[in-house]
Amino acid sequence: MDNIETTVAKTLREARERAGLSLRELASRAGTSHATLSAYEQGRKVPAASTFVRILEASGNAVDIVLHKRIREMDGIPRGDELVSVLELAAEFPHRASRHLNLPRFPVDGTPA
Repeated sequence: MDNIETTVAKTLREARERAGLSLRELASRAGTSHATLSAYEQGRKVPAASTFVRILEASGNAVDIVLHKRIREMDGIPRGDELVSVLELAAEFPHRASRHLNLPRFPVDGTPA
């Protein structure tokens, strides 16, 4: 079972258990069979997105979708590792601001001295 199947199976099982429903009760509310719901919960089958949402809503849950940017590998370098390397390099060159701001002095006529 790959990651998406595991996540879907766990989510459906937890939703049903938190609602205090049996497989048959939730299946009836969601308009599916208990055998199909059992297959989803065991990760043997993966429901369509609309079916997944329907089952979760039938268990009394709201479904919110949040998108997160994923950091992927590029050119053989994991993007997270690349960021850490850049930050470590930047730390070697700390920025130290001067306590005094040195501005050029201009005479009254506006030309630089």
